[in-house]
Amino acid sequence: MIKKGKNYPYGIHVKDMKELCADSAIEKMPAPKKVYISMLQHIGAPAIPIVKVGDKVKKRQLIGEASGVISANVFSSVCGTVVAIEDIVTASGLKMKHVVVENDGTDEEVLFDNIADFEPKTIIERIRLAGIVGLGGAGFPTAVKLSPSTQLDTLIINGAECEPYLNCDYRLMIENTDDIYRGVKYAARALNIKRIIIGIEANKPKAIEAFANYPDIEVCVLKKQYPMGSEKHLIYCTTGRKVPCGKMPFDVGCCVQNIKTVIAIKHAIEDNKALSSTVLTISGGGIKTPKNLRIQIGTPLDDIIEYCGGVSDDTVKIVAGGPMMGKIMIGTNSYTRKTNSGYLFLTEKETSLDKPSNCINCAMCAKNCPMRLMPMYIEAFALNGEFDKAEKYGAMNCIECGSCAYNCPAKRSLVQSISMAKNKIKEMKKNGK
Repeated sequence: MIKKGKNYPYGIHVKDMKELCADSAIEKMPAPKKVYISMLQHIGAPAIPIVKVGDKVKKRQLIGEASGVISANVFSSVCGTVVAIEDIVTASGLKMKHVVVENDGTDEEVLFDNIADFEPKTIIERIRLAGIVGLGGAGFPTAVKLSPSTQLDTLIINGAECEPYLNCDYRLMIENTDDIYRGVKYAARALNIKRIIIGIEANKPKAIEAFANYPDIEVCVLKKQYPMGSEKHLIYCTTGRKVPCGKMPFDVGCCVQNIKTVIAIKHAIEDNKALSSTVLTISGGGIKTPKNLRIQIGTPLDDIIEYCGGVSDDTVKIVAGGPMMGKIMIGTNSYTRKTNSGYLFLTEKETSLDKPSNCINCAMCAKNCPMRLMPMYIEAFALNGEFDKAEKYGAMNCIECGSCAYNCPAKRSLVQSISMAKNKIKEMKKNGK
Protein backbone atom coordinates (compact mmCIF):
# COMPACT_ATOMS: atom_id res chain seq x y z
CA MET A 1 0.00 0.00 0.00
CA ILE A 2 1.35 3.43 -0.96
CA LYS A 3 0.26 6.52 0.92
CA LYS A 4 1.36 10.15 1.08
CA GLY A 5 3.13 11.29 4.23
CA LYS A 6 2.28 14.36 6.26
CA ASN A 7 4.25 17.57 5.83
CA TYR A 8 5.99 19.46 8.59
CA PRO A 9 6.25 23.23 8.15
CA TYR A 10 9.91 23.88 8.93
CA GLY A 11 13.30 22.58 7.83
CA ILE A 12 15.03 23.47 4.58
CA HIS A 13 15.45 22.44 0.96
CA VAL A 14 18.95 21.59 -0.21
CA LYS A 15 20.36 20.48 -3.55
CA ASP A 16 20.39 16.68 -3.84
CA MET A 17 23.78 16.25 -5.49
CA LYS A 18 22.89 12.55 -5.59
CA GLU A 19 23.19 12.34 -9.36
CA LEU A 20 26.97 11.89 -9.08
CA CYS A 21 26.50 8.18 -8.34
CA ALA A 22 22.77 7.48 -7.83
CA ASP A 23 22.81 5.20 -10.87
CA SER A 24 26.03 3.43 -9.88
CA ALA A 25 25.41 -0.11 -8.62
CA ILE A 26 27.12 -1.14 -5.40
CA GLU A 27 30.62 -2.48 -6.03
CA LYS A 28 32.47 -4.78 -3.67
CA MET A 29 35.84 -3.23 -2.98
CA PRO A 30 38.67 -5.76 -2.51
CA ALA A 31 39.75 -6.17 1.10
CA PRO A 32 42.88 -4.17 1.97
CA LYS A 33 46.24 -5.58 3.06
CA LYS A 34 45.57 -4.40 6.61
CA VAL A 35 42.39 -3.44 8.46
CA TYR A 36 42.34 -1.12 11.46
CA ILE A 37 39.27 -2.08 13.49
CA SER A 38 38.10 0.36 16.14
CA MET A 39 36.82 -0.98 19.44
CA LEU A 40 34.37 1.93 19.63
CA GLN A 41 31.96 1.76 16.70
CA HIS A 42 28.82 2.44 18.69
CA ILE A 43 27.28 4.59 21.39
CA GLY A 44 28.29 3.56 24.90
CA ALA A 45 31.28 1.70 26.27
CA PRO A 46 34.03 0.50 23.90
CA ALA A 47 34.46 -3.20 23.23
CA ILE A 48 37.35 -4.92 25.02
CA PRO A 49 39.93 -6.65 22.78
CA ILE A 50 39.99 -10.42 23.39
CA VAL A 51 42.88 -11.13 21.02
CA LYS A 52 46.60 -10.39 21.32
CA VAL A 53 49.37 -9.56 18.90
CA GLY A 54 50.37 -12.65 16.93
CA ASP A 55 46.96 -14.32 17.10
CA LYS A 56 45.53 -15.82 13.92
CA VAL A 57 41.95 -14.71 13.32
CA LYS A 58 39.32 -15.59 10.75
CA LYS A 59 36.88 -13.30 9.01
CA ARG A 60 33.86 -12.57 11.26
CA GLN A 61 35.70 -13.89 14.33
CA LEU A 62 34.98 -12.02 17.56
CA ILE A 63 37.94 -9.79 18.43
CA GLY A 64 36.29 -7.23 20.72
CA GLU A 65 33.73 -8.12 23.37
CA ALA A 66 30.93 -5.77 24.45
CA SER A 67 31.74 -4.31 27.86
CA GLY A 68 28.22 -3.49 29.02
CA VAL A 69 24.56 -3.30 28.04
CA ILE A 70 25.17 -0.21 25.91
CA SER A 71 28.09 -1.63 23.96
CA ALA A 72 28.56 -3.99 21.01
CA ASN A 73 30.70 -6.89 19.88
CA VAL A 74 33.33 -6.21 17.21
CA PHE A 75 34.51 -8.73 14.62
CA SER A 76 37.46 -9.10 12.29
CA SER A 77 36.59 -8.19 8.71
CA VAL A 78 39.41 -10.26 7.17
CA CYS A 79 41.29 -13.48 7.79
CA GLY A 80 44.86 -12.97 8.96
CA THR A 81 47.18 -12.13 11.85
CA VAL A 82 46.79 -9.53 14.59
CA VAL A 83 49.87 -7.31 14.16
CA ALA A 84 49.03 -4.52 16.60
CA ILE A 85 46.59 -3.35 19.26
CA GLU A 86 47.06 0.37 19.62
CA ASP A 87 45.48 3.74 20.27
CA ILE A 88 45.17 5.71 17.04
CA VAL A 89 44.24 9.36 16.68
CA THR A 90 42.11 9.45 13.53
CA ALA A 91 41.31 12.36 11.23
CA SER A 92 38.23 13.06 13.36
CA GLY A 93 40.58 14.05 16.18
CA LEU A 94 39.51 11.23 18.49
CA LYS A 95 41.87 8.66 20.00
CA MET A 96 40.46 5.14 19.73
CA LYS A 97 41.84 1.69 20.43
CA HIS A 98 42.20 -0.34 17.23
CA VAL A 99 42.99 -3.97 16.52
CA VAL A 100 45.15 -4.14 13.40
CA VAL A 101 44.84 -7.32 11.32
CA GLU A 102 47.11 -8.17 8.40
CA ASN A 103 45.06 -9.83 5.67
CA ASP A 104 46.37 -13.21 4.46
CA GLY A 105 43.95 -13.24 1.51
CA THR A 106 42.37 -16.62 2.31
CA ASP A 107 38.99 -15.17 3.34
CA GLU A 108 38.35 -18.10 5.70
CA GLU A 109 35.39 -17.16 7.88
CA VAL A 110 33.52 -18.09 11.05
CA LEU A 111 29.72 -18.38 11.07
CA PHE A 112 27.21 -18.70 13.88
CA ASP A 113 25.28 -21.91 14.38
CA ASN A 114 21.80 -22.07 12.88
CA ILE A 115 19.08 -20.56 15.03
CA ALA A 116 16.99 -23.20 16.77
CA ASP A 117 13.80 -21.12 16.77
CA PHE A 118 12.64 -17.68 15.70
CA GLU A 119 11.16 -16.51 18.96
CA PRO A 120 11.67 -12.83 19.89
CA LYS A 121 14.26 -13.57 22.60
CA THR A 122 16.27 -15.76 20.24
CA ILE A 123 16.22 -13.13 17.47
CA ILE A 124 17.30 -10.37 19.86
CA GLU A 125 20.13 -12.50 21.28
CA ARG A 126 21.45 -13.24 17.80
CA ILE A 127 21.37 -9.53 16.94
CA ARG A 128 23.32 -8.80 20.14
CA LEU A 129 25.91 -11.48 19.39
CA ALA A 130 26.35 -10.21 15.82
CA GLY A 131 27.33 -6.74 17.04
CA ILE A 132 24.55 -4.97 15.15
CA VAL A 133 24.03 -1.31 15.95
CA GLY A 134 22.10 1.51 14.31
CA LEU A 135 23.89 1.84 10.98
CA GLY A 136 22.32 5.16 10.08
CA GLY A 137 24.99 6.92 12.12
CA ALA A 138 23.72 6.83 15.70
CA GLY A 139 25.29 3.47 16.54
CA PHE A 140 22.86 2.56 19.34
CA PRO A 141 22.95 -1.22 20.00
CA THR A 142 20.01 -2.70 18.07
CA ALA A 143 19.32 -5.50 20.56
CA VAL A 144 18.63 -2.87 23.23
CA LYS A 145 16.40 -0.89 20.87
CA LEU A 146 14.39 -4.04 20.14
CA SER A 147 13.84 -4.64 23.88
CA PRO A 148 11.60 -1.72 24.95
CA SER A 149 10.03 -1.64 28.39
CA THR A 150 6.56 -1.06 26.90
CA GLN A 151 4.69 -2.70 24.02
CA LEU A 152 5.02 -0.80 20.75
CA ASP A 153 2.62 -0.95 17.81
CA THR A 154 4.52 0.48 14.82
CA LEU A 155 7.88 -0.29 13.21
CA ILE A 156 9.15 2.47 10.91
CA ILE A 157 11.96 1.89 8.43
CA ASN A 158 13.91 5.02 7.59
CA GLY A 159 14.40 5.13 3.83
CA ALA A 160 14.44 8.92 3.60
CA GLU A 161 18.20 9.35 3.11
CA CYS A 162 17.74 13.13 3.00
CA GLU A 163 21.45 14.01 3.20
CA PRO A 164 22.80 15.34 -0.12
CA TYR A 165 25.27 13.18 -2.07
CA LEU A 166 24.59 9.95 -0.15
CA ASN A 167 23.06 7.04 -2.08
CA CYS A 168 23.99 3.90 -0.11
CA ASP A 169 20.50 3.36 1.35
CA TYR A 170 18.89 4.10 -2.02
CA ARG A 171 21.03 1.56 -3.85
CA LEU A 172 20.31 -1.06 -1.18
CA MET A 173 16.58 -0.41 -1.44
CA ILE A 174 16.57 -1.18 -5.17
CA GLU A 175 19.29 -3.84 -5.23
CA ASN A 176 18.58 -5.74 -1.98
CA THR A 177 14.86 -5.16 -1.54
CA ASP A 178 14.07 -8.69 -0.39
CA ASP A 179 16.91 -8.73 2.15
CA ILE A 180 15.50 -5.54 3.63
CA TYR A 181 12.01 -7.03 3.73
CA ARG A 182 13.19 -10.18 5.49
CA GLY A 183 15.21 -8.21 8.01
CA VAL A 184 12.23 -5.96 8.68
CA LYS A 185 10.03 -8.98 9.38
CA TYR A 186 12.53 -10.31 11.95
CA ALA A 187 12.68 -6.92 13.66
CA ALA A 188 8.87 -6.78 13.72
CA ARG A 189 8.73 -10.29 15.16
CA ALA A 190 11.21 -9.35 17.88
CA LEU A 191 8.97 -6.43 18.83
CA ASN A 192 5.69 -8.36 18.37
CA ILE A 193 4.54 -5.66 15.94
CA LYS A 194 2.25 -6.10 12.95
CA ARG A 195 2.21 -2.57 11.50
CA ILE A 196 5.29 -1.82 9.38
CA ILE A 197 5.87 1.46 7.54
CA ILE A 198 8.77 2.39 5.29
CA GLY A 199 9.22 6.11 4.72
CA ILE A 200 10.89 7.03 1.41
CA GLU A 201 11.40 10.51 -0.01
CA ALA A 202 9.56 11.25 -3.24
CA ASN A 203 12.84 11.70 -5.14
CA LYS A 204 13.40 7.91 -5.03
CA PRO A 205 10.62 6.53 -7.26
CA LYS A 206 12.46 3.26 -8.01
CA ALA A 207 12.70 2.49 -4.30
CA ILE A 208 9.03 3.34 -3.78
CA GLU A 209 8.09 1.03 -6.64
CA ALA A 210 10.25 -1.80 -5.26
CA PHE A 211 8.48 -1.87 -1.88
CA ALA A 212 4.98 -1.44 -3.35
CA ASN A 213 5.06 -5.17 -4.10
CA TYR A 214 4.92 -6.13 -0.40
CA PRO A 215 1.29 -6.04 0.82
CA ASP A 216 2.20 -6.15 4.53
CA ILE A 217 4.34 -2.98 4.37
CA GLU A 218 2.92 0.53 4.15
CA VAL A 219 5.03 2.63 1.78
CA CYS A 220 4.85 6.26 2.89
CA VAL A 221 5.97 8.74 0.22
CA LEU A 222 7.63 11.68 1.95
CA LYS A 223 8.12 15.22 0.77
CA LYS A 224 11.70 15.95 -0.30
CA GLN A 225 12.73 18.05 2.66
CA TYR A 226 15.63 18.22 5.08
CA PRO A 227 15.90 16.78 7.76
CA MET A 228 13.20 14.27 6.83
CA GLY A 229 15.39 11.42 8.11
CA SER A 230 15.31 12.75 11.68
CA GLU A 231 13.46 10.22 13.87
CA LYS A 232 10.96 12.68 15.33
CA HIS A 233 10.08 14.19 11.96
CA LEU A 234 9.91 10.80 10.28
CA ILE A 235 7.52 9.53 12.95
CA TYR A 236 5.26 12.55 12.54
CA CYS A 237 5.23 12.39 8.74
CA THR A 238 4.50 8.64 8.63
CA THR A 239 2.08 8.29 11.58
CA GLY A 240 0.97 11.78 12.62
CA ARG A 241 2.33 11.18 16.13
CA LYS A 242 4.40 13.89 17.83
CA VAL A 243 7.33 12.91 20.02
CA PRO A 244 7.50 15.54 22.81
CA CYS A 245 10.79 17.18 23.77
CA GLY A 246 12.74 14.93 26.11
CA LYS A 247 10.84 11.84 24.98
CA MET A 248 11.81 8.96 22.73
CA PRO A 249 10.06 7.14 19.85
CA PHE A 250 8.96 4.32 22.14
CA ASP A 251 7.00 6.88 24.18
CA VAL A 252 4.61 7.16 21.21
CA GLY A 253 4.60 3.44 20.40
CA CYS A 254 7.20 3.51 17.61
CA CYS A 255 10.54 1.95 16.80
CA VAL A 256 12.65 3.34 13.95
CA GLN A 257 15.27 1.25 12.15
CA ASN A 258 17.69 2.09 9.35
CA ILE A 259 17.92 0.32 5.97
CA LYS A 260 21.43 -1.04 6.54
CA THR A 261 20.50 -2.17 10.05
CA VAL A 262 17.65 -4.41 8.92
CA ILE A 263 19.84 -5.95 6.20
CA ALA A 264 22.42 -6.77 8.88
CA ILE A 265 19.62 -8.39 10.91
CA LYS A 266 18.68 -10.58 7.96
CA HIS A 267 22.30 -11.69 7.47
CA ALA A 268 22.69 -12.46 11.19
CA ILE A 269 19.48 -14.50 11.41
CA GLU A 270 19.37 -16.35 8.09
CA ASP A 271 23.00 -16.41 6.97
CA ASN A 272 24.61 -16.70 10.44
CA LYS A 273 26.94 -13.79 9.66
CA ALA A 274 28.32 -11.25 12.10
CA LEU A 275 28.59 -7.64 10.97
CA SER A 276 31.93 -7.17 9.18
CA SER A 277 31.26 -4.89 6.19
CA THR A 278 29.15 -1.89 5.28
CA VAL A 279 28.00 0.06 2.22
CA LEU A 280 29.30 3.61 1.72
CA THR A 281 28.90 6.38 -0.83
CA ILE A 282 32.17 7.95 -1.98
CA SER A 283 31.27 11.19 -3.73
CA GLY A 284 31.84 14.88 -4.28
CA GLY A 285 33.43 16.89 -7.05
CA GLY A 286 36.88 16.15 -5.69
CA ILE A 287 36.90 12.35 -6.10
CA LYS A 288 37.79 11.15 -9.58
CA THR A 289 35.19 8.34 -9.75
CA PRO A 290 32.24 8.59 -7.33
CA LYS A 291 31.02 5.13 -6.29
CA ASN A 292 28.76 3.19 -3.95
CA LEU A 293 30.95 0.56 -2.33
CA ARG A 294 30.67 -2.43 -0.04
CA ILE A 295 33.74 -2.07 2.13
CA GLN A 296 35.25 -4.22 4.88
CA ILE A 297 35.10 -2.52 8.28
CA GLY A 298 38.52 -1.13 9.16
CA THR A 299 39.54 -0.28 5.58
CA PRO A 300 41.91 2.74 5.44
CA LEU A 301 40.48 5.80 3.73
CA ASP A 302 43.66 6.09 1.64
CA ASP A 303 42.87 2.68 0.09
CA ILE A 304 39.33 3.84 -0.74
CA ILE A 305 40.65 7.01 -2.38
CA GLU A 306 43.06 4.98 -4.49
CA TYR A 307 40.28 2.56 -5.55
CA CYS A 308 38.15 5.53 -6.67
CA GLY A 309 40.91 6.98 -8.85
CA GLY A 310 42.33 9.55 -6.46
CA VAL A 311 41.43 13.07 -5.40
CA SER A 312 41.61 16.18 -7.58
CA ASP A 313 43.84 19.13 -6.65
CA ASP A 314 40.86 21.45 -6.11
CA THR A 315 39.51 19.41 -3.16
CA VAL A 316 39.21 21.71 -0.15
CA LYS A 317 37.24 19.61 2.35
CA ILE A 318 36.89 15.94 3.25
CA VAL A 319 33.71 15.08 5.14
CA ALA A 320 32.87 11.84 6.93
CA GLY A 321 29.13 11.42 6.32
CA GLY A 322 26.82 13.85 4.58
CA PRO A 323 27.51 17.57 4.14
CA MET A 324 24.83 18.60 6.66
CA MET A 325 25.55 16.37 9.67
CA GLY A 326 28.91 14.90 8.70
CA LYS A 327 32.22 15.79 10.34
CA ILE A 328 35.00 17.67 8.58
CA MET A 329 38.23 15.68 8.69
CA ILE A 330 41.72 17.04 9.18
CA GLY A 331 43.31 14.47 6.87
CA THR A 332 42.91 10.96 5.48
CA ASN A 333 44.05 9.06 8.56
CA SER A 334 40.72 7.32 8.97
CA TYR A 335 39.35 3.78 8.89
CA THR A 336 35.81 2.65 8.10
CA ARG A 337 33.50 1.88 10.98
CA LYS A 338 30.08 0.24 11.21
CA THR A 339 28.25 3.55 11.32
CA ASN A 340 29.91 5.24 8.32
CA SER A 341 27.55 6.31 5.53
CA GLY A 342 30.11 7.83 3.21
CA TYR A 343 33.06 10.10 2.55
CA LEU A 344 32.73 13.31 0.55
CA PHE A 345 35.52 15.16 -1.23
CA LEU A 346 34.27 18.68 -1.80
CA THR A 347 35.67 21.39 -4.04
CA GLU A 348 35.48 25.13 -3.40
CA LYS A 349 32.39 25.33 -5.62
CA GLU A 350 30.57 22.83 -3.39
CA THR A 351 31.25 24.34 -0.01
CA SER A 352 31.81 27.64 1.76
CA LEU A 353 35.21 28.79 2.96
CA ASP A 354 33.93 32.17 4.17
CA LYS A 355 34.98 33.21 7.65
CA PRO A 356 32.12 33.86 10.11
CA SER A 357 31.09 37.41 10.91
CA ASN A 358 29.02 38.78 13.78
CA CYS A 359 25.38 37.72 14.02
CA ILE A 360 23.20 40.18 12.11
CA ASN A 361 20.04 39.28 14.06
CA CYS A 362 18.14 38.14 10.97
CA ALA A 363 16.58 35.14 12.77
CA MET A 364 16.94 32.92 9.69
CA CYS A 365 18.29 30.13 11.94
CA ALA A 366 15.17 30.21 14.12
CA LYS A 367 12.88 30.43 11.09
CA ASN A 368 14.30 27.23 9.61
CA CYS A 369 14.98 25.19 12.76
CA PRO A 370 12.92 21.97 12.53
CA MET A 371 12.92 21.71 16.34
CA ARG A 372 11.60 25.29 16.72
CA LEU A 373 14.60 26.45 18.72
CA MET A 374 16.40 29.80 18.72
CA PRO A 375 19.94 28.79 17.73
CA MET A 376 21.31 32.37 17.81
CA TYR A 377 20.58 32.63 21.54
CA ILE A 378 21.86 29.15 22.36
CA GLU A 379 25.11 29.92 20.52
CA ALA A 380 25.52 33.27 22.27
CA PHE A 381 25.04 31.70 25.71
CA ALA A 382 27.37 28.83 24.82
CA LEU A 383 30.17 31.13 23.69
CA ASN A 384 29.69 33.20 26.85
CA GLY A 385 29.95 30.10 29.08
CA GLU A 386 26.35 30.46 30.29
CA PHE A 387 25.44 26.82 29.76
CA ASP A 388 22.50 26.91 32.18
CA LYS A 389 20.86 29.53 29.97
CA ALA A 390 21.74 27.55 26.83
CA GLU A 391 19.93 24.58 28.36
CA LYS A 392 16.94 26.77 29.25
CA TYR A 393 16.70 27.77 25.58
CA GLY A 394 16.55 24.12 24.52
CA ALA A 395 20.15 23.20 23.65
CA MET A 396 19.54 19.56 24.59
CA ASN A 397 16.67 19.35 22.09
CA CYS A 398 18.91 20.28 19.15
CA ILE A 399 19.33 17.38 16.69
CA GLU A 400 22.45 19.00 15.14
CA CYS A 401 20.96 18.78 11.64
CA GLY A 402 22.77 21.89 10.41
CA SER A 403 19.68 23.68 9.05
CA CYS A 404 20.58 26.80 11.03
CA ALA A 405 24.17 27.05 9.78
CA TYR A 406 23.14 26.26 6.19
CA ASN A 407 21.04 29.42 5.90
CA CYS A 408 23.09 31.71 8.14
CA PRO A 409 24.21 34.77 6.09
CA ALA A 410 26.87 35.48 8.72
CA LYS A 411 28.30 31.96 8.28
CA ARG A 412 28.18 31.32 12.05
CA SER A 413 29.34 27.91 13.30
CA LEU A 414 26.06 27.40 15.10
CA VAL A 415 26.03 23.61 15.22
CA GLN A 416 29.54 23.38 16.68
CA SER A 417 28.67 25.91 19.40
CA ILE A 418 25.44 24.14 20.31
CA SER A 419 27.16 20.74 20.29
CA MET A 420 29.81 22.12 22.63
CA ALA A 421 27.06 23.45 24.92
CA LYS A 422 25.36 20.05 24.99
CA ASN A 423 28.60 18.34 25.98
CA LYS A 424 29.24 20.90 28.74
CA ILE A 425 25.69 20.52 30.07
CA LYS A 426 26.09 16.71 30.19
CA GLU A 427 29.43 17.13 31.95
CA MET A 428 27.94 19.50 34.52
CA LYS A 429 25.07 17.12 35.27
CA LYS A 430 27.49 14.20 35.57
CA ASN A 431 29.47 16.18 38.13
CA GLY A 432 26.30 17.15 40.00
CA LYS A 433 26.44 20.85 39.12
